[in-house]
Amino acid sequence: MGLKLNFNIDPRTKIIILVILSFMVFNDVSLYISGILVLIPFICLLFSNHEKSSLVYIVVYVLAKYIQIYILPTATGLTAIILITFSYTVSRMLPILMMGYYTITTTKVSEFISSMQKSNIPQDIIIPVSVVFRYIPSVLEEIKSITNAMKMRGFGLTVKSLKTPLKLIEFYMIPILISAVKTADELSAASLTRGLSNPEPRTHLLEVKLTKLDYTLLAITLIGFGIYAYNFLRGVLIA
Repeated sequence: MGLKLNFNIDPRTKIIILVILSFMVFNDVSLYISGILVLIPFICLLFSNHEKSSLVYIVVYVLAKYIQIYILPTATGLTAIILITFSYTVSRMLPILMMGYYTITTTKVSEFISSMQKSNIPQDIIIPVSVVFRYIPSVLEEIKSITNAMKMRGFGLTVKSLKTPLKLIEFYMIPILISAVKTADELSAASLTRGLSNPEPRTHLLEVKLTKLDYTLLAITLIGFGIYAYNFLRGVLIA
């Protein structure tokens, strides 16, 4: 049984947190600020029936930070290069990827469209992004199906298959590319069929609104961003 305890966040909250998190983790942020902010994807995943993903995420992130703080100062040579590449890539990219994964997998297209229209976002932005919300899960399912089909034929995505790159491209990459293009065309046609391009106001059966949970997460994120902005501006002025 999962830990899903009515942890339903508005799509606007998810997108705001994702944007702020993306901006901050690519800059030098104090450890206590980054530590608080990287816990947000962990909490969201943990209480949204993604316990395994949340635990793997937090363990890998803590390992990367441990390497940065305690091992890198004494590492030299090739070992130092490998550890720097791993630790900095993980500590800066993983929180964004996990928050993006949570946003994509837990947001219904109808919720996204309703929340964006409530915020008076132009249709030129809503339509492409709503297609993306359907596109990524569809492509991942197609990749999984193609991988299973190749395994049944004795050609899985393994180290052994890397020794024959031409067969890998022919049997694995080309079907994925063709499927991705086909899926994009089908989703575009489906969105037009459902009338997403209709300029008239739409009615929604689903009511989307900001709750206390949304305001709490937004407050934590904005406070962290405010502390970061203050320290950044103070450093610029001092310099």
